[in-house]
Amino acid sequence: MTQSAVEDRTDFDNATRGLIARLEPGQISGPGGRVVYDADVYAQVTAGECPPTANPSLWRQSKLTAIQGLFEVTPGIYQLRGIELSNMTIVEGDRGIVVIDPAVSAEVAAAGIGLYRAHRGDRPVTAVIFTHSHIDHFGGVLGVVDADTDVPIVAPAGFLAHAVSENVYAGTAMLRRGIYHTGMALPVSATGTLGVGLGSGTSTGTAGLLAPTVDITHTLQEETFDGVRIVFQLTPGTEAPAEMNFHFPQRRALCLAENATHNLHNLLTLRGAEVRDARGWSRYLAEAIELFADESDVAFASHHWPTWERDNIVRFLTEQRDLYAYLHDQTLRRMNQGLVGSEIAETMKMPPALDAAWHTHGYYGSVSHNVKAVYQRYLGWYDGNPAHLWQHPPEAAAARYVEVIGGVDATVDAAQRFADADDLRFAAELASHAVFAEPTHRGARELLGDVLTRLGYGAECATWRNNFLTGALELRGTVNPQTIDSTGLSAALTVTQLFDSLAIRIDGERAWDAHASIRWEFTDSGDAYRMELSNGVLIHHPTARRDTCDLVVTLTRAELLVLLAGQGVDGVGFDGDTGVLETVLSLLDEADPSFTVVTP
Repeated sequence: MTQSAVEDRTDFDNATRGLIARLEPGQISGPGGRVVYDADVYAQVTAGECPPTANPSLWRQSKLTAIQGLFEVTPGIYQLRGIELSNMTIVEGDRGIVVIDPAVSAEVAAAGIGLYRAHRGDRPVTAVIFTHSHIDHFGGVLGVVDADTDVPIVAPAGFLAHAVSENVYAGTAMLRRGIYHTGMALPVSATGTLGVGLGSGTSTGTAGLLAPTVDITHTLQEETFDGVRIVFQLTPGTEAPAEMNFHFPQRRALCLAENATHNLHNLLTLRGAEVRDARGWSRYLAEAIELFADESDVAFASHHWPTWERDNIVRFLTEQRDLYAYLHDQTLRRMNQGLVGSEIAETMKMPPALDAAWHTHGYYGSVSHNVKAVYQRYLGWYDGNPAHLWQHPPEAAAARYVEVIGGVDATVDAAQRFADADDLRFAAELASHAVFAEPTHRGARELLGDVLTRLGYGAECATWRNNFLTGALELRGTVNPQTIDSTGLSAALTVTQLFDSLAIRIDGERAWDAHASIRWEFTDSGDAYRMELSNGVLIHHPTARRDTCDLVVTLTRAELLVLLAGQGVDGVGFDGDTGVLETVLSLLDEADPSFTVVTP
């Protein structure tokens, strides 16, 4: 990074431009007065000069993401920034407001819209737009509209399926890994979390979900809500499987969702997700330039601060376009020369012109794990070396490594030597083997914690910092962090998705010899579903046939939700052997939201 780039204050000017008011105080509370988000602490922690416990580049980014309040983007478009991981955008219409991406939780969304109304008037919500299928862009919807609202809920095609896949099917695992990813268990401090680079922290309030009523199915689809004309661009497989950019011709403003933000994004998040398509991502940014740049005076996104003026927008989008294309193409080039993902990641050098731009730096994603993601997308987890085809799992491998080295004490001593030589990466690997071989060994835990702490302090990528420091924290004691209350998501699930959520909880081995068949008849929709328990699998599908079943259940979808919650429901009809339903429910396993990560 050149000295002129270091001294450039453009990002700070843009991050404060249009400020109308800060949220005062910056604490947002939920039921019982529990603070679900504290915006003030991020600003307080990053107010001074960079300490030795933080990477200077990440410190700069954290200062920027800590800037909070209500901002005017352009006349008629406003953003709430810095009061949540994501931005909530408000577009004024003829009689009300269109809300874009209402935060993670209802409490934050309500506080944000309250700040807007305090300065712009008490305008009703006339439409809600979800840019994509990640929870920080829809979870707070019930803070801006009621569950039975009749306002349009707009989302890209496939939104609901992908929102459910990520936040329900694999939700427990992702939330647990998300504690590491976001640093949720860490204090906000110069030795703790500084945010995630994409924004400050994530709120821990109440998340909900409403099913879309308006699907965006193709690029250049036009819709008008409350007099606001919008031209959409579908961008599936970019930052989310279902995502879209869109343009406001009347305001000459371009919403880039999460496809172009002021950092290198993830091609595979450390919390887990589907691998993203870097080539497609680059091409959609190129398409956005062609479709909208000449008609735009400002471009804004669901994170970070806007970019103003046509030439600046084109330069920003061009560099973002080239960033993802370069990672994709160079990984493929080296892959076809026989290098594996870790080798490519270790030797990847970025073009100097891209590296000179702050917004290409890996504050949220990183070149290292993005390269590995491209490799995984094309070739999968196996690197082609037969010695790696059937390796022992962590505990078994650790026991063998420790035996070869000469015992746990010898392994800790070896790890310490590498740590003293500043080879922290290999020190962490050896110390981790010692911990997995003997989890109660204090020396192994303390050394691994110290090494992870040092790695965290040096990381430019905020999510790497959070992962390292959370691992160190959990090695030093039990952590029970607050997390997002996502129980409100179930109300938006389809019947198939509700049954899927049961199927993935069946304990296969206990269910090997169990057999059951149930016909579910829904009186509110007229639909029927057949469910069978066979060979440890809970099969279910819509059906028009009336085959013989052990049990017929007649109910509404709302009653199904109550029934699956384990509560009695009046009005549900049962015809046949009710014991088969009890059998199915008895075979359900419970997810573990606090499974171990850095220890066996």
